[in-house]
Amino acid sequence: MLNEEKVILMTQMASYEENEGKKNMAIGRYFRSDYIAIQVLKSILCATITYGVCFALFVFYDFENFMQDIYKMDLIGFGKNVLLYYGITVVVYGAASYLICSLRYARAKKSLKCYYNNLKKLNSIYNE
Repeated sequence: MLNEEKVILMTQMASYEENEGKKNMAIGRYFRSDYIAIQVLKSILCATITYGVCFALFVFYDFENFMQDIYKMDLIGFGKNVLLYYGITVVVYGAASYLICSLRYARAKKSLKCYYNNLKKLNSIYNE
């Protein structure tokens, strides 16, 4: 005879595994610090690429005037400003990535804990 509670529990668990469970299980395989470090490094790499593209667009937008003014401008000051803005960009991206990934990891662990509790419950139903 079918146990209605067991069928409902198995259906919920199968639905979880198909939808958000895949992402959460992938996140759950990492330690918290490893997961966050990898995601922050990815974010910093993307921020660097984005900053480089935006800087190139800024220079190429008015390239003729930029080349005429390059001899008049303070190149060391210009370089310091570019590096300052790059540093600000990387710090903001890194901090945002750290916060988002910390929350994502905590939610995934909480969800996986519930999933594993359901597995234990299902196992106890089978052992009855």
